[in-house]
Amino acid sequence: MATEILMPRLSLTMKEGTVIEWFKKEGDTVEKGEPLVEVLSEKATYDVEAPASGVLRKILAPKGTDVPVAGILGIITAPDEELPEIEVAAAVPRIEVEEAVAVPERKVVERVEERFIASPAAKRLAREHDIDLTQVRGTGPEGRIVEEDVRSLIEEMKVTPRVREVIPLTGIKKTAAERVSLSARTAPQTTLTMEVDMSNAMKLHEKVQVSYTDMLVRAVAKALREHSIINSTLEDEKIKIFADINVGVAVATERGLIVPVIRNADKKTLEEIASVSKELFEKTKQGKLTKEELTGGTFTITNLGMYGVDIFTPIINPPETAILGVGRVVERPVVVDGQIMVRPLMQLSLTFDHRVVDGAPAAEFLQKIKKFLENP
Repeated sequence: MATEILMPRLSLTMKEGTVIEWFKKEGDTVEKGEPLVEVLSEKATYDVEAPASGVLRKILAPKGTDVPVAGILGIITAPDEELPEIEVAAAVPRIEVEEAVAVPERKVVERVEERFIASPAAKRLAREHDIDLTQVRGTGPEGRIVEEDVRSLIEEMKVTPRVREVIPLTGIKKTAAERVSLSARTAPQTTLTMEVDMSNAMKLHEKVQVSYTDMLVRAVAKALREHSIINSTLEDEKIKIFADINVGVAVATERGLIVPVIRNADKKTLEEIASVSKELFEKTKQGKLTKEELTGGTFTITNLGMYGVDIFTPIINPPETAILGVGRVVERPVVVDGQIMVRPLMQLSLTFDHRVVDGAPAAEFLQKIKKFLENP
C-alpha cells in the first residue's frame, strides 16, 4: 500500500515548510525511520523520517518547494507496487504544464511586437542609455514608443533607487516576517526599560566561566516562577498560564534569527543551563536542532549587546506574552552612597502584551530579574 510522506507540523503557528534537500532519489530503497528529506520550518532545519519501508516511488515536492503543513512531499510504495493513478496525476502539477506551453509563447509574441513599435529616435536614445525598451510604456499611436517616452523613463531612473538584488521572501525570512507581523497586528505591546549593575555578575562570570546569557536565562526562569502571569499565552479570550518554564534564546545565523529553547530552565542549575545552552548554540549554527529543541518556548530572550546596542524594543515571539531585550555591558559613572563610581551597567528592555499584563506587574517582574542579576 502506498504511503504518503507529509510535511510535519513543528509548532502551533506553523503553516508551511520548505524542502531543503532529499537524501534519496526516486527509485531508491528506504527504511522506516531513516532521514529522508530535510525541510526548513520555524527558523531551523528538520529531518523528516521515512514513515514506512519500501521504495521512494515519487518526489512531489522537489528542492526549494514551499509545502503547507500536512502537504504531500512524496510517495513510498512496496518494491513491486505501482504508483496509484491518482498519485501519478498529482506528480505533474497543472501549473507546470501551463508554464511550459503558454507562458513562453506569450513572451515571444510580446517581444516581437515591441521590437517594431518603437521609433528610430527612441531606439537610438535607448541604446545610448542602455534602456530596455520592453520596460518603456509607449504613448504614441497604437502604443508606439516615441523618443519622449524614453526620455521620461531616463528622468524617472535618475530619482528612483536602482535595485541591485532581489531576495525572495521564503524560508526563514518568510516565517520571521509572518510572525513579527502577527505579533504587531494582534498584541498591544508596551516596553519597559531598567538599568542593571553587573558588578557581581562579572565576578561570577570570571569565577565559574558562564556567559551573561546563561545568567539571564537563570534569572528570567526564577522570576517567571514568582510572576507566572508573564509565563502565559492569550488564546480564545482566555489567559493560559504554562506549568513549564521554557526559555528561548534568540540566535542570529546566516539563515536568519533562530530561537532554540531551554526546557524547564527553572529546574536547572546555572552550570546545567550553561551546558545545555552551549550544545543548543552549536546545533543552531549547524542547522541541526530537533523539533523539541525548537518549539514549546514560553518566554524569549534576545541579546543585541554584542553589536554595541544599549536599548531597543524587541517584538514578542507569538504565542508568548513577553520578551526580554538585552543591551551591552558598558562602564559608566554612577552615584553610590553619595560617591561617584564607575560601574558596569546593562539595560534590559521588557516588551509585554498589555492585554495579559499591566504595567505594574511587568515592572515587578523586571525588578526581580534585576535583583537576581545584581545578586547572583
